[in-house]
Amino acid sequence: MKIYCSLLALSALQGANAFVIQTPKTSALAHADSATSLFSSPTGGFANSVGTSQSAGFSPSMPGGSMAPSTGTQPMKQPARGERPKKTNKVVTVQGGSLKTWTFASSLVEKVQVNLKSDGRPLDADIELWQGPDNTPQKMRVYIEDGDKRPFCAYMETPRGPNTVAVRNIAQLEFPFSAYVCAASEDLASSMSASSGNVVQGGALRTYPFDPSVSSVKVFITTDGRPLNTRIELLQGPNNNKQVVEVYTEDGLDRPFNIIIECPGSGNVVRVCNTAPMEFPMIATVEPYEIDTSYDDSEPVVGGDDTPGFMSGVDQW
Repeated sequence: MKIYCSLLALSALQGANAFVIQTPKTSALAHADSATSLFSSPTGGFANSVGTSQSAGFSPSMPGGSMAPSTGTQPMKQPARGERPKKTNKVVTVQGGSLKTWTFASSLVEKVQVNLKSDGRPLDADIELWQGPDNTPQKMRVYIEDGDKRPFCAYMETPRGPNTVAVRNIAQLEFPFSAYVCAASEDLASSMSASSGNVVQGGALRTYPFDPSVSSVKVFITTDGRPLNTRIELLQGPNNNKQVVEVYTEDGLDRPFNIIIECPGSGNVVRVCNTAPMEFPMIATVEPYEIDTSYDDSEPVVGGDDTPGFMSGVDQW
């Protein structure tokens, strides 16, 4: 009876061993050694199944376990804290029907210079000054017959920033032009005082003829604080407009209008018209800006057709 009980207990113990998880034959230290050898190849790569290593371009030798570029790869230079990448203001091409804006966030910019130029085609643009939402204290409409011979250059007052200058090409797609807007470095108001100008009443106009030796003219228009509405024209011949600028300013004293008009050739006349009612007079100052010293009154002005044709390429003398 005792022998039978012993055999029964032995068989029960052997059946219970089937549910016990078998321990691995290798020790934990061996696993640690194999894991260490996996990432400790000379090239810093990962070991493959045949014992060779393939370089992955990273090395785990950086402190903190971070991955660093391998030898021969230069790290990218990061800007210093608080340093912003520098942006260069470039000439922008404004296609027909498109709009470009220039924003000046700093209140230190009190005057900006707007330059427009084409490749010889007509130039038709709208220029607006934005200050806050739905606030347009100054706007201009510009038309130039030849944007290469007579480029546009005007100065806009921008007190109490931020300010945004918007330039829209309202011509067709075939008439693009180049635009450049920057902070003004020259103050025309310092050389032109309003006391030397002429008072132009509302609805009146004044004309200023210039000698052929005058290459460009500067125009300065201001008011006593009332709104400014004016139309400036450059004529060369009877009723032949070469350049037309229509200006609106909500405060002609805080934001006077400055413009430099190129006037090559002879017979140039600047006409200034006050398009506001009689209750809104303005003061206009128009003076020569650049003088062509190489101009000679005895030399004739040669005109006519210069295209190749009959007797155009024959040297007669």
